[in-house]
Amino acid sequence: MQSGMPSGAAGPGRPVPWILGLGLAGAVLFTACQQTVSHPPARSRVEFARDDARGRLELRIGGRPAFTCVYSEDWDLPHLYPIFSPSGQPMTVQKAEPYPHHRSFWFADTVQRAGHREASFYNAWYSGAGGPKDPHPPFRDRIRHDGFLLVQPGSGAGRLRWRLIWEMDHGQTPVLEETRDMRVVALEDGQYFLDVTFTVTAAFGPVTFRSDAVHYAWPYVRMNDRFNTNGQGRLVNSEGGIGQAGTHDRPARWVDFSRTGVPDAEGLALFSHPSNPHPHTWLTRDYGTFGPRREAARNGRPFTLPQGASLSTRVGVLVHRGDGQTGRVDDWYRAWCEGRL
Repeated sequence: MQSGMPSGAAGPGRPVPWILGLGLAGAVLFTACQQTVSHPPARSRVEFARDDARGRLELRIGGRPAFTCVYSEDWDLPHLYPIFSPSGQPMTVQKAEPYPHHRSFWFADTVQRAGHREASFYNAWYSGAGGPKDPHPPFRDRIRHDGFLLVQPGSGAGRLRWRLIWEMDHGQTPVLEETRDMRVVALEDGQYFLDVTFTVTAAFGPVTFRSDAVHYAWPYVRMNDRFNTNGQGRLVNSEGGIGQAGTHDRPARWVDFSRTGVPDAEGLALFSHPSNPHPHTWLTRDYGTFGPRREAARNGRPFTLPQGASLSTRVGVLVHRGDGQTGRVDDWYRAWCEGRL
């Protein structure tokens, strides 16, 4: 998948099958992706080291840790932490004041299953046994790791399929079923790419999403003080916006947080796939949190997912050298859109 244009992928004069179903907004974004960009292949082996006793699945590229899936019952929800830069520096924070519910790279929401109370899985940390000021397991509301359906190492790329259950009342009331389909691609010079689709299914009854327009993203990333604006980080988006003032609640295709102006510049970019409903805005914070919203009709407005129905979002995570410009983030985004990444 990494040695040039894959079979069936987009190329000059070749149509992409899924573009037909994207609608006008998606087609505009796809057009922005149409550019021939070549990236050297990397054949580093992608491997997984699983430790169910500790609730951790470490992903390694060429023998070096890239990130870890954390699913221990000590935590309110599964997440990725740490996420390492190409040079091996931790990039994200797992828990930080004054927002101890932030989880490095995570996915959650505020929802209500029909006939039951509202549950904020975004704030599940505060439902612990010690109460909001001293939370600790067990958690009244939590997202529970249910199992790995696929763990597939490989040369240059690996795959992971993860099943989770959003549940409340100490496991007595299941609310949503979730799957995370993840493909990890080894790139040159220690860089790597994560292509992940989050899918929630109302498997247990109709579910109403009650996210407010201020606090949610699908998904979230939280950079640490080495990479956010407390350090030498710079926040930019695909449309030329800079900092929180120029990127928050603004439409974009991608957002990048990178250390800049230093010889060892590195960063993390989050991409929104053209198959997601567009245009949509982003949550961004100078202190390091960012992530894509949903489209306007479902942004901060209640909507209901009927029983048996599913809702998905697909994002890319590029961990790169350089900053948003020297790291060629937009080139990588275009390569992903064309199916070459």
